[in-house]
Amino acid sequence: MAGPDERLVRGEDGLARCHWCAGDELYRAYHDEEWGFPQRNDLRLFEKICLEGFQSGLSWLTILRKRENFRRAFAGFDFEKVARFTPRKVEALMQDAGIVRHRGKIESTIHNARRALELVEEQGSLAKYFWSFEPPPRPRAQQPAALALSKDLKRRGWTYVGPTTMYAFMQAMGLVNDHLEGCALRRKAQAARARRR
Repeated sequence: MAGPDERLVRGEDGLARCHWCAGDELYRAYHDEEWGFPQRNDLRLFEKICLEGFQSGLSWLTILRKRENFRRAFAGFDFEKVARFTPRKVEALMQDAGIVRHRGKIESTIHNARRALELVEEQGSLAKYFWSFEPPPRPRAQQPAALALSKDLKRRGWTYVGPTTMYAFMQAMGLVNDHLEGCALRRKAQAARARRR
């Protein structure tokens, strides 16, 4: 198994970071400013869960480069608006070269927007629901939490929410802090999580 130093990269600014964000400024900015930091905005949570579904089979960098196009195409991921998308809108989105033109994933986003409305009506907010699955800060507790979230969303009718996708969602939205030991952003993400409590 690689030691911590082998899984970190040092940027031109001298800071050590998780190895996966090396080689692209957009990736590094995402790592430094978003990934692992607690997110409680319902629209951003819905955006991320949808984009994780679109990312399936692709690199996250591909999705990140198209994110502004996705935001435009899906009404800023306002799930109240997306829930009203029609079959005609699906056909228009299938012609949009700025996004990933996968009919199943487009239809899933619309379907999940309707499920999100139901969830907000029941729970009060998406944030309240998703954060109820925050695992204790022990690595062995994190994968079961993602599995539990996946199972509960599937029970509620959501699609493209498998356990691997949900774990990536939890990492990105700060429900878990997977910045590596020695990463310059790990403590900052921990402090942000502590302030959230």
